[in-house]
Amino acid sequence: MMGATGALALLTGGQAMAQAASELTVGYFLEWPMPFEYAKVQGTYDEVLGMKVNWVSFDTGTAMSAAMASGDVQISVSQGVPPFVIAASAGQDLQVLDVAVSYADNDNCVVAAGLEIDKDSAGELAGKKVAVPLGTAAHYGFLKQMDHFGVDPAGMEVVDMAPPEGAAALAQGSVDMMCGYGGSLRTAMEYGNVLLTGDEKTELGILVFDVTSAPAAFVAENPELVAKFLSVTAKANADWNSGAAVEEMVPVIAQDSGMDEAAVRDFMSTFTFPSIEDQLSQKWLGGNAAEFMKGVAQVFVDAGSIPSALDDYTAAVNTGPLQAAEGM
Repeated sequence: MMGATGALALLTGGQAMAQAASELTVGYFLEWPMPFEYAKVQGTYDEVLGMKVNWVSFDTGTAMSAAMASGDVQISVSQGVPPFVIAASAGQDLQVLDVAVSYADNDNCVVAAGLEIDKDSAGELAGKKVAVPLGTAAHYGFLKQMDHFGVDPAGMEVVDMAPPEGAAALAQGSVDMMCGYGGSLRTAMEYGNVLLTGDEKTELGILVFDVTSAPAAFVAENPELVAKFLSVTAKANADWNSGAAVEEMVPVIAQDSGMDEAAVRDFMSTFTFPSIEDQLSQKWLGGNAAEFMKGVAQVFVDAGSIPSALDDYTAAVNTGPLQAAEGM
């Protein structure tokens, strides 16, 4: 498994582009089951793209950004919108290529059971110690939830921890709350409770979705390659959404994601994989995504997490390859 340290090994942009001509390196998350993993294991990406595709796992979306900046990775699947926005706001020329997955119950904050704090007593979190993977979807959700409950994060002890470490810290009693996603969130929930359900967060406008992203220069130089990659992902999503291939796909996805089949079914029952047509609509990449990114950026600016936001994030969304994929 390659974490942030490996992701930061430097390659020049020229070397990265040269490598991309013969093979592709793609970032993804373990314990984050998705239909694309079935196509990954079956070798469908290699077959359709006509090249070797290397897959590298990460712990956070911020590490994905670093790997794309260094040239180690050309495409990232299921990067959270907040880490994407932080990178784009800092001047990294990344583009959103598709909506990888929409989810609300698989990214949340868990309060230690012993505190007996719920949404009606959330004010008691003031001054508490919380583990948060900074610059991620979980960080954004944490800030928005604390704002909703009137708790000032500046008065809390916020510790930057990747979800696995945060879950372990909650289990050991060394933090009062952890925010995270994936298998780590499931682990944490054995030791505490969430403040808001996914539906309750969505009602408050706390959207939670991931994107497929890539450096703009790579997309510009390899438009057909990128479109083919997205078409394979879309086909896997369609197969999953139809229900017909679920039984065949679950064991493969479970093994590839490092989870058991029951957990995969449980996770994916709360995931939504929008069709290409849906993704290209106003609801997603046709307008709302760029608007939402601006809102996310402003939350981070207000929290002092980033110095400034872009005036507009429209240029950070490139629907060209997805439109081309629709016809493949």
